[in-house]
Amino acid sequence: MVVATYIGFLRAINLGATRKFPKDAIAAAVERAGFTGVETYINTGNVRFDTRMRSRPRIETALEAAFLADRGFDVPTIVLTPAELRAIAADAERFADGHDGRHYISLLKQEPTAAQVAAVEAAGTAGEVAKVGGRAVHLLLGRDYHVAKLTNAAVEKHLGVATNRNLTVIDELARRWGG
Repeated sequence: MVVATYIGFLRAINLGATRKFPKDAIAAAVERAGFTGVETYINTGNVRFDTRMRSRPRIETALEAAFLADRGFDVPTIVLTPAELRAIAADAERFADGHDGRHYISLLKQEPTAAQVAAVEAAGTAGEVAKVGGRAVHLLLGRDYHVAKLTNAAVEKHLGVATNRNLTVIDELARRWGG
């Protein structure tokens, strides 16, 4: 069986005193779960690994079980292929056409329905725009992004489990791990 590469994005770690999960501990937990070729990037929960598994839900379940065993708390995980990561980075340029504010990307556990896409895109305002492409929501925010109403929590309200990264991190991971 052929080994494939995937990228995992961990949600809600290294927030506060009780959800610490350093990148070296993430790598060790992923290796203990039987994955190989493990690499991490910065301490926000980004991990690249190889596996013979082909089912994204099965991979996510295996990682989440390993993280729970290691940390003692749930760590929802979104898994993408290198091709999906490249497509998200490419969509960013197209979606941001002329936008000069902050650009964040919420990565989704599940593909949204057309109704869900319409709901989250309608939640935006003139200064806060959501554009959905596949399992990614591009949040185009103004310079006062720290007071934005269109956040990852708003995305999750409409689309379910998501984790958020800024465009700089997505671009760098696509460059490093996008194949």
